[in-house]
Amino acid sequence: MRALITGITGQDGSYLAEFLLDKGYEVFGMVRRSSTETFGRIEHIRHRISLHQADLLDQLSIINLIEEIKPDEIYNLAAQSFVPTSWNQPVLTGEFDALGVTKILEAIRFLNRKIKFYQASSSEMFGKVRQVPQTEDTPFYPRSPYGVAKAYGHFITINYRESYGIHASSGILFNHESPRRGLEFVTRKITDGAARIKLGLAEKLVLGNLDAERDWGFAGDYVKAMWLMLQKEEPGTYVIATGKSHSVKDFVEVSFGYLNLDYLDYVVTDPRLVRPAEVDQLRGDASRAQKDLGWKPEVDFEGLVKMMVDADLERLRAKKK
Repeated sequence: MRALITGITGQDGSYLAEFLLDKGYEVFGMVRRSSTETFGRIEHIRHRISLHQADLLDQLSIINLIEEIKPDEIYNLAAQSFVPTSWNQPVLTGEFDALGVTKILEAIRFLNRKIKFYQASSSEMFGKVRQVPQTEDTPFYPRSPYGVAKAYGHFITINYRESYGIHASSGILFNHESPRRGLEFVTRKITDGAARIKLGLAEKLVLGNLDAERDWGFAGDYVKAMWLMLQKEEPGTYVIATGKSHSVKDFVEVSFGYLNLDYLDYVVTDPRLVRPAEVDQLRGDASRAQKDLGWKPEVDFEGLVKMMVDADLERLRAKKK
C-alpha cells in the first residue's frame, strides 16, 4: 500500500508516518518549498520515507504529485493549524484549510476516484457549542477563521463523497497533544514553561484564559483512528475524542504538580493572550468511532501531561550540557 501524507513534518504527520511504516506501507510525504526546512519530527524516519515538493496553494503541483506516486490513500493533515494566527492571516488560513482541501479532492476526481481520502477536520468547528458533549450530528458554530475554514474543508469532503462516490472520510479530531506539539500551542507552552522553571531557566509563565476547557488526547492514539476510517468499506464522518474535558488550569496544575511546584507562584495571566472570541467547552462523544472502528484512546489526561513534561525536561537538560 502506498500512502501520501500532506503535513508529514507536523505532529500528526510524523506519528501517522511511523504508524503506516509499521503497517508495511510505502510512505510519501508532501512538503512545501521553504527557506527554513523543519524536518525535526521525522528526522528519525527520513531514510524510510520519500519526500516530494508540492503546495496546497498550487493545484497543478498536487495533480503532478499524485500522478507521479499513485497513492492508494491520501491523508490531508496539512493546514494553517494555529488558531490565533487565523485572526492575523484569515485569508491565508482559508486558502490552506478550505480551498486546499478542494484542490486535493479535485485532483482525486480528475486522476483516480478509487484513491481513499482522509480529511483532518477539527473540534474548533463546533466553536460556541450547541450541545455538550459534541457528536457527529452537533451543529457547527465556529468562532475563529480557522474553525470557519475547517468547516468548509469538512463539508467539501462530504460533498465530493456524495457527488462523485469518492471514499472520502472526515475525522473531527478534538485537541490532541504530544511531545511533538509546537511550542506556540498552549499545552507545550505549559509543559515547556514548567520544565524551564524547574531547571532554573525561567521564573514566570505567562498564559491567557485559564478557564477554557478542552477534550485533550494523545496524538499517537488519534492517528490510528485516521487509518481505521480508510479501512472501512464505506466512508464516513467520525468524532475522535476522549469524552473528558479539562481546563487549561487543570493542565497547568498537573504539569507543575508533577514537578512538585505550586503553579500559583509562577503563572501569570495576560488579557492580551485571550482570543477575540473564545471557545469555552469542547468535549467529544466518540461512541460512533468506538462502535464502527473499534477505536478508543489509550493514554489518559494525566499520562499525556506527564509524558510531555518528561520530554521537555529531557530536551532542556540536554541543551544545558
